[in-house]
Amino acid sequence: MLGLFKSKKKTTHAKILIVDDETDVVNSVKYHLKSYEFEVATASNGKEGLEKAVDEKPDLILLDISMPVMDGYEMLERLRNHPDIKNTPVIMFTAYSEITHVAMAAGLGIEDYVTKPFDFTDLMDKITCALENKNNGNA
Repeated sequence: MLGLFKSKKKTTHAKILIVDDETDVVNSVKYHLKSYEFEVATASNGKEGLEKAVDEKPDLILLDISMPVMDGYEMLERLRNHPDIKNTPVIMFTAYSEITHVAMAAGLGIEDYVTKPFDFTDLMDKITCALENKNNGNA
């Protein structure tokens, strides 16, 4: 279809880091993001995710909460304390839907919160909005 349904906004070609230990979810999201011309990096735990965030300086991070080695909360807290990447927009991307998890993540400065299972169109809207806010200096 010649890309008629792909976003034409300036957010394409942005780099997104997916930090999640669920391989099927990561592969699915990565596939869809690449179809929208995003660059995609992945990590399977918070420690690896933090290292990649420092090295690759993504434009946005999709971050799961429950992971081995270092969970999403700890990664987010360390990210917010790192001078080079502290302003990177983060969308929590998790199966946890309880208000306590949302509130805890919000307290650590997330851009948005998506619960699994998710609607890819909704996820894309949140990603696009977060990147536009960053590009407009609102993040």
